[in-house]
Amino acid sequence: MGAPNISESEWSVMEVLWESAPRTASDVARALKEPTGWAENTVRTLLSRLVEKGALEISDEAGSPKLYSPAVKREACVKAESESFLERIFQGAAKPLLVHFAKNARLTPDEVKELKKLLDQSIDKNQN
Repeated sequence: MGAPNISESEWSVMEVLWESAPRTASDVARALKEPTGWAENTVRTLLSRLVEKGALEISDEAGSPKLYSPAVKREACVKAESESFLERIFQGAAKPLLVHFAKNARLTPDEVKELKKLLDQSIDKNQN
């Protein structure tokens, strides 16, 4: 199964659980209360949606309280989001994306060196 399509609000819930899991709904709600202002019922709704989408699993359904854990890795969701963004905004073409970020991002010299290295590795990989 690929990474599920998750909303921005669901992403916030996932971040809490990728950081530390398993956690109860109350634990997740407490972690999100200050940055979002969400009520516990809102968090419970988001948790239920994420379980339905296959992004979360409940460790022990019979146990009380339920414990939630990620069923997908963060990297898989980042990859899926990146591919979706690239397709929606740049019609799947990487070059315009890279040009846009190169012109508009505030990159440090070390970040530029790292990007050059990655691009060089990509050239080497494609030539072999």
